[in-house]
Amino acid sequence: MPRTVLCVAAVLLVSALAGATTAGCGRAGDDASTGALRVATTATFLADIAQNVAGDRFTVTALVPSDADLHAFEPTPRDVATVSSSDLFILNGGGLEGPLEDALRAAAPETVFVTASQGLAPRRPQPGEPLREGGDDPHFWLDPTLTVTYVENIRDAFSAADPGGEAAYRANAAAYITRLRALDTWIEARVRRLPARDRLLVMNHLSHGYFADRYGFRIVGAVVPSVAGDESPTAKQLTGLAGAIRSQGVRAVFVELGENARLARQIAAETGIRVVTGLRTHSLSGPDGEAPTYIDMMRYDTRLIVGGLE
Repeated sequence: MPRTVLCVAAVLLVSALAGATTAGCGRAGDDASTGALRVATTATFLADIAQNVAGDRFTVTALVPSDADLHAFEPTPRDVATVSSSDLFILNGGGLEGPLEDALRAAAPETVFVTASQGLAPRRPQPGEPLREGGDDPHFWLDPTLTVTYVENIRDAFSAADPGGEAAYRANAAAYITRLRALDTWIEARVRRLPARDRLLVMNHLSHGYFADRYGFRIVGAVVPSVAGDESPTAKQLTGLAGAIRSQGVRAVFVELGENARLARQIAAETGIRVVTGLRTHSLSGPDGEAPTYIDMMRYDTRLIVGGLE
């Protein structure tokens, strides 16, 4: 979502949330009927990670629905009520939620906010990587070894809020971390099918830096030179990107689900490379789709990336 639109949405959210909290929404911690935590988050991939830690003690809710673009999210009154009635609300952090994060924190003072990426340092661009716009890269979760930190932060937050469930949260987190280690091994093996010279990434926006760092790719550029995808490239930037694609032998440009592929297709037509669309990155599918879990999403996107460069 463009930052100006997100700012407007955040302002509207503050007003709506103020109304929702005075309308008598109950808090999960006060729900004597179940005693279960009420936990929500922004994105489906975060909800899935958190659900693996929660196990069957409660259900984690995502504000952004499946198959939706996180950058285009605008909260509804129902979302407002969900935030205000949550005991815990999980954010990715690192700037991903933008001004919406500040608005949520200000408008829901009784909700405990958990930053899943707390403790992770933003990446530094690789030598020769194009300058990015829009601040630090918040896409830590595209490296499963960094997602381990998400799991640990969520585990600790759940344990603090629900001490009676601490043993379960620790066991669930340990089991899920083992699965994340296996995912990392699987991605490494899949990527090894590509010669190092072919591990060149051009994205629609600068989203895959942590993935590139972990698995030996090099970021050649992006159609939109921003980590948020909310800037418009100049003609000079597009010309420079086309030149880099030709000179370095890039094979494909990758576009995420929900993104406008018009400029990517234009660049591809000019340079003779393919366009690969549908990378999920921020959003899981429904339960019957190709990527209903975070691990499925990472496998799906890895197949698209490797297949697009073979």
